[in-house]
Amino acid sequence: MSELDEKKLKDALIKKAVGYDAKEEVKEFVVDEEGREVLSKKKVTKKHYSPDLSALKLVLDRYYSDLTAEFENMTEAELLQEKARLLQLLEEERKSANRKMQAPDQM
Repeated sequence: MSELDEKKLKDALIKKAVGYDAKEEVKEFVVDEEGREVLSKKKVTKKHYSPDLSALKLVLDRYYSDLTAEFENMTEAELLQEKARLLQLLEEERKSANRKMQAPDQM
């Protein structure tokens, strides 16, 4: 697997692990008098995909397995501090993903 493919896989797994919002577009067409398809309705909705624990476990096992030993040696206070730091990172990632969703489509 190339380095680019590995990065795409990791990014997709992380996105699924932390949850994300996506736009869904449904288009409805009708046939006019000349036999051409004409757009009659277009509906764009925002859908939320919840975090997936299986994807999170896979990300942690595959990319962050070296952290396990580090966490095992932490005190309760250190673990709570690390939890707060990670939650803040996840929130920043969610906000970044939402900003990308609000940008005009590149397709």
